[in-house]
Amino acid sequence: MLEISQIPIALDDAITEQSLLDACREAAQRTLRCKASDITSVQLHKTSVDARKKRNVHVVASARIALRTPGLERSVLTRLSKRDTARVQLVEEEPVCFPSPLPAACLPKRRPVVVGAGCAGLFAALTLAEAGLAPLLIERGDDAARRKHAIDRFHRTRQLDTQSNIQFGLGGAGTYSDGKLNTGTKSLSHRLILQTLVDAGAPREILWDAKPHIGSDILPDVVTHIVERIVELGGEVRFRCRLTDIERDTTGAVSAVTLAREGANAVEEERLPVTHLVLACGHSARDVFALLQRRNFALERKTFAMGVRIEHLQRDIDRAQYGEAAGHPALGAAPYKLVAHLPNGRNLFTFCMCPGGEVVAAASEEGGVVVNGASLHARAGRNANAALLVNITPADLPGNDPLTGVELQRSCEKAAFELAGGDYRAPAQLVGDFLDNRPSTGSGRIEPTYPLGVAWTKLDSVLPPHVIETLRAGIPALGKKLRGYDDPEAVLTGVESRSSSPVTVVRDRTCHALGAQGLYPCGEGAGYAGGIMSAAADGIRCAQSLIDDLR
Repeated sequence: MLEISQIPIALDDAITEQSLLDACREAAQRTLRCKASDITSVQLHKTSVDARKKRNVHVVASARIALRTPGLERSVLTRLSKRDTARVQLVEEEPVCFPSPLPAACLPKRRPVVVGAGCAGLFAALTLAEAGLAPLLIERGDDAARRKHAIDRFHRTRQLDTQSNIQFGLGGAGTYSDGKLNTGTKSLSHRLILQTLVDAGAPREILWDAKPHIGSDILPDVVTHIVERIVELGGEVRFRCRLTDIERDTTGAVSAVTLAREGANAVEEERLPVTHLVLACGHSARDVFALLQRRNFALERKTFAMGVRIEHLQRDIDRAQYGEAAGHPALGAAPYKLVAHLPNGRNLFTFCMCPGGEVVAAASEEGGVVVNGASLHARAGRNANAALLVNITPADLPGNDPLTGVELQRSCEKAAFELAGGDYRAPAQLVGDFLDNRPSTGSGRIEPTYPLGVAWTKLDSVLPPHVIETLRAGIPALGKKLRGYDDPEAVLTGVESRSSSPVTVVRDRTCHALGAQGLYPCGEGAGYAGGIMSAAADGIRCAQSLIDDLR
């Protein structure tokens, strides 16, 4: 098979999958100097938008081309033009698959337990199920349908369900954060993850889009289908079920867990002997961090980030990114990714940008306000939003308690709750007022989308001073990178405190917790991932380590 890269495609020829394939086929004929009948298949491998020249915004694609015979593929390489030599290469696809079922002699006496049904936990459990290990997957929140009801009830009544919300429930926090699948990490499992998501109902274009996303309207069904597959393979999934204790034997190895499950009238506790425990609890499971500290597991502080959400009109972002091509059906709502390196030695950067999306109420503890972002698959909302974040390093924190970062997050969330009136409204400020250090009294042309309403105020008191200082210095710098980004009427909403975990559950190179055989810390909550793809890949990696141990 041949891979041809850097294929320029006009926007009008890039609206559908078929039109993209047709354009790639025509380009392949020209580049390879072959007949149409020589080409037996064309596969899209990667597509991206080239908007560097606003007068020539177009799509750039790479495609994999199969010719009639391997000999013909090798032959066309010898007659390429010098210009095309670097664009065409012979590739061999090595499909990555889930492991085959283990032989009976390798099966453990006790089934493995996976804690957390976010991206990492789902793919860890699926990998174990495919290997014939019939895992027990527990999730403190609800399944997709009940979780949506809990979130809708919070919006209507302001009564927060601390176990089922934007952070907790099937699919984890990723379900309600747009489902962005682009990643800066590399893993052989990425193609397997994408194909699994497509098989579960995700749009096919995630297989080739350079910035793929699923959408928070589609993801609940996708993760539900993955759960159904786990059960079909012999696994068990329990919702409204929390990990409350981990026991260790004299060697430090995991020996049992205590699970608390909400029944109709009471919480039922169960002690379950276990020798293999995948801990994929997510970055907001603060009670689990406290449990690990109490049970003397190795924890370390790690760098995390805090800040605000910023909202602009999506049409303004589209124009800034695409010029006159803005609005073309091949483009959709424009994303962005920005960073400013500042004289104070800090960086201000965007994260989890949601084109055509909304700011969501992401609290999981009573008396705290947390914001995040989400968008539906169509990304057709009026506003664009993104996290504007500043790193908090271990050196920024007092003392040496590994959970100090958790307490900083919590204190900022409580401060935001109280500043906005104590009813889960979010504190908000216009960019112009923030830069001039004065409180805001109302919105301009950009209406905030936070569903519980905002309280116009000053944000200085809800974040650490160095974060506020870096935001003030960095927003104008970002305005020089993306026209209009420092729009005085853009809206800042606080606080964005859950972009990453402030804790690392220390593990070795084989994914075992340090000094604790049988425990596999996994995903974002344990400090080993930073998004859907990296979390899912880490889930597969930890499950494979467990399987290797059994072999």
